[in-house]
Amino acid sequence: MWVRMCGETEVGEDAVVPVDVAGKRLMVCRISGRVSVADRTCTHADADLSCGFVSPEGVRCPLHLSVFDAATGAPLNPPATEPLPVFNVKIESGVVYAEV
Repeated sequence: MWVRMCGETEVGEDAVVPVDVAGKRLMVCRISGRVSVADRTCTHADADLSCGFVSPEGVRCPLHLSVFDAATGAPLNPPATEPLPVFNVKIESGVVYAEV
């Protein structure tokens, strides 16, 4: 099911917008121009990644500094080893939707 996440203009460059929808804690990210949607709970320590740091590499966990590729969910450095769940994204009429 496709769920409305936010307006496309609400997601700035190298930014994260937290969204709680369908019982999930998600984040909408725009990194290097690409919009993606992923789970926002760190797979290592249950930290809220929307409180972390965003760079062209990805989203950095605020607790132990693991970086996740927002588009694939892959952890790029330890201590995280498990990927984040990611969701299909579509943008229609300036609105970001995720297939949840």
